[in-house]
Amino acid sequence: MSTDTDLLWSPSRSAAESSNIAGFMRWLSGARGLSFSDYTELWRWSTTDVPAFWSAVWEFYGLDAVSGYDEVLADPSMPGASWFPGARLNFAEQCFARASAARPALISVSEGGVPVEMSWEQLRREVAAVAASLRDMGVRPGDRVAGYLPNTSHAVVALLAGAAVGAVWTVCSQDFGTPSVLARLQQAQPTVLVAADGYYYGGKEFDRRPAVAEIVDGLPTVRHLLTVDHLYASSTASSWSQRPDVTQHTWSALLENRAQLSFADVPFDHPLWILWSSGTTGIPKGIVQGHGGIVVELLKALGLGADLRSDDRYFFHTSTSWMVWNFMVGGLLHGATIVLYDGSPTYPDINGVWKVAQQTRATMVGVGAAYMVAAEKADAHPAVESDLSTLRSILQTGSSLPASTWRWVYDRLAADVWLQSICGGTDICSVLAGGSPLLPVRAGRIQCPALGVALDSWDTSGQPLVGEQGELVVTAPLPSMPLHLVNDPENERYLGSYFDVYPGVWRHGDWVTVDSDLSVVVAGRSDSTLNRMGVRMGSADIYAVVEQLPQISDSLVIGAELPDGRYFMPLFVVPAEGTTFEDTLRNSIATSIKQKLSPRHVPDVIVPIEAVPRTLTGKKLEVPVKRIIQGARVADVSAEGAVTHPEMLAWFADFATGLSAGG
Repeated sequence: MSTDTDLLWSPSRSAAESSNIAGFMRWLSGARGLSFSDYTELWRWSTTDVPAFWSAVWEFYGLDAVSGYDEVLADPSMPGASWFPGARLNFAEQCFARASAARPALISVSEGGVPVEMSWEQLRREVAAVAASLRDMGVRPGDRVAGYLPNTSHAVVALLAGAAVGAVWTVCSQDFGTPSVLARLQQAQPTVLVAADGYYYGGKEFDRRPAVAEIVDGLPTVRHLLTVDHLYASSTASSWSQRPDVTQHTWSALLENRAQLSFADVPFDHPLWILWSSGTTGIPKGIVQGHGGIVVELLKALGLGADLRSDDRYFFHTSTSWMVWNFMVGGLLHGATIVLYDGSPTYPDINGVWKVAQQTRATMVGVGAAYMVAAEKADAHPAVESDLSTLRSILQTGSSLPASTWRWVYDRLAADVWLQSICGGTDICSVLAGGSPLLPVRAGRIQCPALGVALDSWDTSGQPLVGEQGELVVTAPLPSMPLHLVNDPENERYLGSYFDVYPGVWRHGDWVTVDSDLSVVVAGRSDSTLNRMGVRMGSADIYAVVEQLPQISDSLVIGAELPDGRYFMPLFVVPAEGTTFEDTLRNSIATSIKQKLSPRHVPDVIVPIEAVPRTLTGKKLEVPVKRIIQGARVADVSAEGAVTHPEMLAWFADFATGLSAGG
């Protein structure tokens, strides 16, 4: 349980009463005669009377004026729940439903550049032009349209245009290598590819036109290539691809199409987009989510959870390949302005994100945990260097945040903002546990399970746990759970991914503690959980100790069951610049872990390494490294181009060889 010494922030009475969720509770009282005294009561109702809750979300956000439906939840089975049969709505249409001429729809910033605003009317014109052009190319509902794009307005327009047609959208960011892109898009089989000439990062321009040619060559289903001039003033379309059967179109020419915006009338479960798993444990999973499920989920998650409002400027530092990009685009459903940044978070220095926030007067900023930890390690003080007076909330996700970094936010970044740590994922494109403007913020703890999410912690036998670590499970369906996975006609991969441990109950793959006050602590992936002598431990606990040492810049710990029956728990550390790794440092690390955690947390060996490999969204490769230590081939655990520092995987393979040889 938390103590008052952990308390970092509490909502004022006026802030709580003016929040979206307080308005929802007043609406429930007036429209349905339902009264709830606090968040806990509301959450319990939302997860026990599931149809009533989701029908309330539908009505509260005015979807009853868009479409009727036969019933809310025709079949509650997982997988395969049937939501809102008979309803028809289009994601792109709903993104324009709350538009206001008084505010921009998009603000785009490239590294070192100035913000460029796009009005809702201009966004509508561009989406109409591209949608009409897609129809002229023969794109029909259900066809796939793919992007190879940085985080710019072109990506948003292309997504909305594809959705308006009823096509299925998917995108890879341009920091992905060609093999990694093809590992995803070959599964999607797109007929149209939208590609930019390159992107900005770390003060450099990266020309991706040669990669575009390789990608087109590797996608035999592509018939049309839409070329976007982002880095360069003009590119000759013919220089992008030499395939004679592919018609090339310049983006600027498409925008000259003067068309009226129309939206395909699609059912609730019509596929909207394909998101991709990280691709670090095999072939990336193509996760298909539907128009209706995403609309109601992101109305609820961003509105009633994150408290996003129409007058917010919502900036998430992300690439187009991370699900938080889609989560950010969902801000349009609320009429909010979304901020798109193409560049490094640490350009021109560690405070790069906050300088963009100042430039764009952002009110809600989302970042990954790795960026926040790096800023703390660098002793950054963004509040001194940037004017963040418009900022009212920070969203943090990607992995667990050490308690010291929570305190750094309030000491060095913004003393009176609401820090929302959110846990969810690509699998649902939303939040499982996150923030509420009705609750206090305590160091190291996610505030609560999200509304409508029947979240629990279970032991291996399926018994609920309170105050103890267990598997994060969801015991009732959610509207944005995958319709299916790509190329998985028998649902074998879907079942194996989420329902192999507890049939009929979603196992998310995270190791979690849920306390009696509903606060949540995520300790890492459950399939990388450390388990020594029957005691289970989360890797985040060890990182929180080790990475506070000034001599260590990064670390990776894994626990591997070896073929000879041994349990091996090595800790790999990246020494800080200028630090020589010696036995005294090794002993200091072990002593810190023993004193601050327990003797059982002390690793078997502590080994210096050059770098920690991560997914392109910043997650440490715990599971792939574990599998390599257990004898798996590098090629079987990670797709080329899907990770940072891929050379380290070969290093771990050599390390594993030394282990098996008795080294």
